[in-house]
This record gives sequence, C-alpha cells and structure tokens, in this order.
Amino acid sequence: MNKKLRALDLTLVGMFVALMAIGANITSFVPFMVVGGVPLTLQTFFAILAGAILGSRLGSIAMTVYMLVGFVGVPVFAKFGAGPSTLFSPTFGFILSYIFTAFIIGKIVEKKRTVAAFIIASLIGMAVNYLFGTNWMYYAYKLWAAAPEGFTYKMAWLWMVAFLPKDIILAVLAGMMAHRLEKSVLSKGQFKHLKRVS
Repeated sequence: MNKKLRALDLTLVGMFVALMAIGANITSFVPFMVVGGVPLTLQTFFAILAGAILGSRLGSIAMTVYMLVGFVGVPVFAKFGAGPSTLFSPTFGFILSYIFTAFIIGKIVEKKRTVAAFIIASLIGMAVNYLFGTNWMYYAYKLWAAAPEGFTYKMAWLWMVAFLPKDIILAVLAGMMAHRLEKSVLSKGQFKHLKRVS
C-alpha cells in the first residue's frame, strides 16, 4: 500500500488543522457558547469528522499536526492557548485524545461504511475523547495542578455533564454528514483513495 502523502492529503490535513483551530475558539465569534466560564468548543466535532472523512491514518495525522502546531506556539488551542506549557494544562488530555478519537473512528468506518457504522463510530470516538480527557484532567489536578477545594473524581465527571448533550448531538450529526459526503463527494475522482484502509 502506498503510504506517501499526496498533495490532496496534505491539503485536507491542513484544512482540518484550521477547522480545529476555529472550533477551539468559536466562542470568540459566538460569545454565548460559554457555560460557567468554560467555552463550549467544536473541537470534538471536527476531530470526529477528521477520522470519519480522512480515515484512521490521515485523520490521526491531522490531529497530531494540530497538536504540534499548538506546541510550537501558534495559538490554535482553546482561548488561543499555545506553547509547550499546555502539556501541563488539566485539559491537555482532550487535545491528545483527538489523535486516538480520529484513529479509532477511521478504523471502524474503514471496515463498514453504512450510516449506522458512521454514527456508532462517531459516538465511540466521542466516548474515547471523554474517557481520556476527563481522566487526564482528574489526575492533572491531583498530581500537579491546583485542584479546587473538595475536588473528586465524581466532580470531574459532573463538570462534563454540561458538554455531553452538545457533543452527543454533534457526534451523530458528524457521522451522518461524513456518510453523506462519502456517498456524494468522497466516492468520486481524486477523493477515492480516502475510502481505502489507511
């Protein structure tokens, strides 16, 4: 199998890096998408789309590039965060989880390309994002970050409740959107290689 990245692949990877940056800071344009001072981002939505549309290989590459771009100082993370110091942020686990989210979703849809498979893969990817990110946040607060008084594992998960309905709805929409693109655009011409197992 040819593992060489094509010009189109690089363009799509760059596009999803840009979408992740926009999704991370959507509240800069839509201020009401803030709950309790915490921004409701669209990063999970675009990470899911990356895996479902680009496949496991390109999707995870796109998310890795996104993370590295932020590491070198480009303000692409939430609240225009950037730099190596983000590694120690309690929410860094969510950024890292996008790589696994895209990879797992891509693997699932590469095996079965029905609308149900796309939706199920998207929900599984969202669950991976929550499990990895929330556990990282909990241990970050316990081990090196300044945890709020009385902070517990249960509290960490309760914080995520505000985001859960939004992410479930967007995960289903992402799965449906990716499947529709698969049937209309991605099955034709130069996009055909995206259908192959990465």
